[in-house]
Amino acid sequence: MNLQTLPGLFISHGSPMLALNPEQVGPALSRLSENLPTPQAIVVMSAHWESNALEVNTGIRPETWHDFRGFPEALYALRYPAPGLPELAEDILQRLADAGFAAHANSTRPHDHGVWMPLLHMYPDANIPVITISLPMNMSAEQIYHIGQSLAPLREQQILLIGSGSITHNLRELSWNTPNAAVPEWASSFRNRVVQHLSHRNYDAVLDWQQLPHVARNHPTLEHFAPLFFAMGTGDRFNIVHSSFSMGSLGMDIYRFD
Repeated sequence: MNLQTLPGLFISHGSPMLALNPEQVGPALSRLSENLPTPQAIVVMSAHWESNALEVNTGIRPETWHDFRGFPEALYALRYPAPGLPELAEDILQRLADAGFAAHANSTRPHDHGVWMPLLHMYPDANIPVITISLPMNMSAEQIYHIGQSLAPLREQQILLIGSGSITHNLRELSWNTPNAAVPEWASSFRNRVVQHLSHRNYDAVLDWQQLPHVARNHPTLEHFAPLFFAMGTGDRFNIVHSSFSMGSLGMDIYRFD
């Protein structure tokens, strides 16, 4: 089998409503997958699996978890029945151990919407195995970056690595009833500074996230930004796949790392 190297991705997965109302990002995700070799498997670090210890999902057929409330019934009817791949999960556990990370197997973790919602647009048949790894919130940005580095060689086995979060994420600031609301300066300047650093391969400046402009307003908590650190570790050539905002300040960027 001639395996091709896949990129690492950072995907802003946005509101759960992206599953029903794709806006601009759904078609962008579809085009992205069409232009990539079909993955042998997909590995996702989601903003919605925060943990104390680093964990890897070793389940055979994880459930679809609707980890949100107050949305239309049609959203709760959606399923993404992608299988797991325990052999790959065990390989990931070993790679993490070799890199000095104490990681643990978790056979019962379902797929949260940070996992299945973008994949619904990329691989709607749900026939590619998906492995999820947790986001250890007691780790530094540099440590999460090194997790990405330790798994980066999997790209050469045609395995797609994804950090799923949002480039900006402050739910209290969103214009929920105005999808095309104007983008506030504090959101655009944050996003633009991050892109500037990544474009110049100044990864250290992104990992030093406390110094980014308006960081507290864009990320009152860090869980949606931290998957970017993981994605950065997977490759040192940065490209923008898609850039847009939804509901004013919710950044929907997609980045590629080769």
